[in-house]
Order: sequence, then C-alpha cells, then structure tokens
Amino acid sequence: MIDKALLKHLESYLTPKRLERFNYVINQRTKHFTVATEDVYQLHNTSAVIRSCDVFGIQEVNIVEEVNSKRIDREIAMGAQKWVDLNRYHSVKECIADVKRKGYQIVATTPHTDDCELHDFDVTKKSCFFFGRETEGLSQEVLDQADVFLKIPMSGFTESLNISVSAAIILQHVTTKLKKTDIDWGLTEDEKLEKRLDWCTKTIKSHDKIIERFYNK
Repeated sequence: MIDKALLKHLESYLTPKRLERFNYVINQRTKHFTVATEDVYQLHNTSAVIRSCDVFGIQEVNIVEEVNSKRIDREIAMGAQKWVDLNRYHSVKECIADVKRKGYQIVATTPHTDDCELHDFDVTKKSCFFFGRETEGLSQEVLDQADVFLKIPMSGFTESLNISVSAAIILQHVTTKLKKTDIDWGLTEDEKLEKRLDWCTKTIKSHDKIIERFYNK
C-alpha cells in the first residue's frame, strides 16, 4: 500500500512542470501490451526497444538473457530504463510462463508466416510481442508457444527490419489503435500511485534522506 502522504510530500519537491509531465505520462501508460526481447546480441537494439516502449506508453519490458547477458546501454536508451519496468529472465521458458501467467497471449513477430499482418491485428487481447535475435530471429520454443504470428507488410527486396525499427512500428500502430477502443487499457489507480512514487525516488536527489526525515517528524 502506497503512503499517499509521503507521495504528496515527495511531489512537493518537483517543479510544477515536472509534476504536470508525470501526471500526463502516467495516464498514457498501459500494461495491456508488453514486449519481450530474446537474447538480442547488439546492445543498442535492446536499449532502443526500451526507448520505444517508453515513447509509446508500454510500462513493462521483458528481457531474456539466456545466451547474451549485457547491461542496458544508458546512452541509447536515453534514460528510458528509469521510466519503464524491466523484467529480466535467464530463459525464454521462464519468460513465456510468466507472461502467460499474467494473462498475455504470445505474439511472435516474424516475416516468415502469413498468419496476421499488422493492420489486421486484434488489439483487444492482452499481448506480449516477442522480438528475436538479429540474425536467427525467434527461437523454436517461442514459435511453438506462439498464439499469433505477426508480420509487418513489406514491398521491397529486404526481407526484414532491424528489431528496434520493427518494435517501434508495431507499438505505434497497436497503441494508437488501442486508444480508439473502449477497452480500459490504462494502469489501475494503485499502479499509478506506485509508479508516481517510483518516479519521484528516481528524480529527487537524496530522496532517502527526505523520506527518513518525513517519518521521523
């Protein structure tokens, strides 16, 4: 349970402009969609996907590091890792089990199947979009567990896009379409309070000392 009095106290340290921005962004956030990257080799690709998730309001990102384990490139992510929640897994099996437990369907993004083109995708279902390695693509385990295969229509000689570009295109399309529906896609009130407190502690210097003084009054 979030201490609302503490939250109000911390938010008093924010500038009116920053507080207004927090309130705007929190109301655009969703967990209706989430993203998973599977053993992406190039560090800047994972970081760019995180940045796209922040830009399009995706609150949770799932990172599978079964083979490749690297720190997030802060320069490329442009601080986006502060604003979204990163769930990290040692295996794709663990990741799939967790997102399914949360009620998501598994969406395999791949140009090699005719299941569903982006403009036909059903945004009403909670979905986790899986993006694979740069050269190999998604693992067979993801393909076997997938509920939907999704592809971006292409008209050129090039067969596929960089994963960060693919993620940006897909997320922009599905979030725009989602917000035109009557679905309650936003965060719950408790989730909003939790994120507001989290963002305050990531923004305010010496927040730990401020919190200590607050409770020692």
